[in-house]
Amino acid sequence: MEYLLGIDIGTSGTKTVLFDKTGRSIASSTEEYPMYQPRIGWAEQDPADWWNAVCITSRKVIEDSGISPSDIKGVGLSGQMHGLVILDENDRVLRKSIIWCDQRTDAECAEITEKVGKDRLIEITANPALTGFTASKILWVRNNEPDVYSKIRRILLPKDYIRFMLTGEYATEVSDASGMQLLDIRNRCWSDEVLEKLEIPVEWLGKMYESCENTGTITKEAADLTGIFEGTIVAGGAGDQAAGAVGNGIVREGVISSTIGTSGVVFAHMDNIQIDKEGRVHTFCHAVPGCWHVMGVTQGAGLSLKWFRDNFCIEEMRTAELMDVDPYVLMDKEAGKVDAGSGGVLYLPYMMGERTPHLDSNAKAVFFGMSAAHGKQHMLRAVLEGVSYSLRDCMEIIKEMGIDASQVRASGGGGKSPLWRQMQADMFKTEICTINSSEGPALGVAILAGVASGVFSDVVSACDSIISIETSQKPDSSNAEVYDRFYEIYKNLYISMKHDFAKTARILEDLQ
Repeated sequence: MEYLLGIDIGTSGTKTVLFDKTGRSIASSTEEYPMYQPRIGWAEQDPADWWNAVCITSRKVIEDSGISPSDIKGVGLSGQMHGLVILDENDRVLRKSIIWCDQRTDAECAEITEKVGKDRLIEITANPALTGFTASKILWVRNNEPDVYSKIRRILLPKDYIRFMLTGEYATEVSDASGMQLLDIRNRCWSDEVLEKLEIPVEWLGKMYESCENTGTITKEAADLTGIFEGTIVAGGAGDQAAGAVGNGIVREGVISSTIGTSGVVFAHMDNIQIDKEGRVHTFCHAVPGCWHVMGVTQGAGLSLKWFRDNFCIEEMRTAELMDVDPYVLMDKEAGKVDAGSGGVLYLPYMMGERTPHLDSNAKAVFFGMSAAHGKQHMLRAVLEGVSYSLRDCMEIIKEMGIDASQVRASGGGGKSPLWRQMQADMFKTEICTINSSEGPALGVAILAGVASGVFSDVVSACDSIISIETSQKPDSSNAEVYDRFYEIYKNLYISMKHDFAKTARILEDLQ
């Protein structure tokens, strides 16, 4: 029997899943690790924690499955995008990784825009300069930690650091590299023009591959630590969003995914490249060779619900532990007791600034419309609705670009909630489906590894053979009408508070 290993290096933890070639999950393991926030708006992680988690979870799934490691034909890597990993001449990590949700690089974004030009930057990289992207993080290290910067010899993304530890190869692939703001998106290669204007040596960057290509094989040292057979092929893999899209079957036009993880993403496949000239959504290379995708991103989707759980749902968490159920199941039931519209309570989910449609690192989360008549249940439902309104912001732009959205597939942790799926169906006015697998990115990169190792002939046919629709929810017209009315208020709240967000940021900066 042939097996494939999918490794997803996420923000909260690494999940490793062993699949057979029909896409069936054989064994799974997750290892969590911390995120460090030394200042408001900063976010860092230690690459050593990722590697330790990969070693632990890989050994566990192989041991739990009872299979021979030699039967694993390929390894696929998925990872949180945009994170900066810098190595010195001896391949030692120079500092903690500045990860995707970090918001410290406003000044560097202005510097990039000035050096490259706003329109030219979008023309080449398909996106304006954003605080979350890797290029601004590189410049931040240069501007603020010159001693560290002078020692840089390699720059890698999170999953590509894991690839280096597994294979010894400095490599990346087009979908994840698209989020560095250093890639020529149309031509799927590093941009000499951007690198020259930002004075970043191309020698620091990894060799570029398509996502389903073979990028190297497991070394003896890595085999000893992970339990993966020496010589096993490691595929290019993909950034977490492109990986999750492949794992959700978003590999042809007309099918869109709405993913609620730590962040929230509305993702659409494109056979031909389209770029939003206003830079409200991101156009990246897809993990399907020769194709692209567009995605809108809300930074604080599942993060908002986790924050609410950790701070206001201690009772639910204790009850869930006694009942041996997920606390989010109990929270769903509580939110379901409140009617659509949350009694007029609105929530802006800008926990870590925002990307779509507001490129604003100063934006903050807000509860609006509270009165003495409201309680925790209203706030809880408002969080779910606020994230859904933010995803609707993304969907509206994608539809405005003329991209077909005839079917939406829900995924991520939030996709497990029937209530949250129904909210999206009502707000999008589109059928919401789930598929026969919930493994998302891990399955997606396992499929890519299957192509790289010859188990599958191509990505699209592999998805067609593995993925099928399992559930479907249609819009509720009465709820949709309520949401339409509140959505108009939701959209105006950011506009009303934009300047106050900026003033607050300046005060906090002065106080630090």
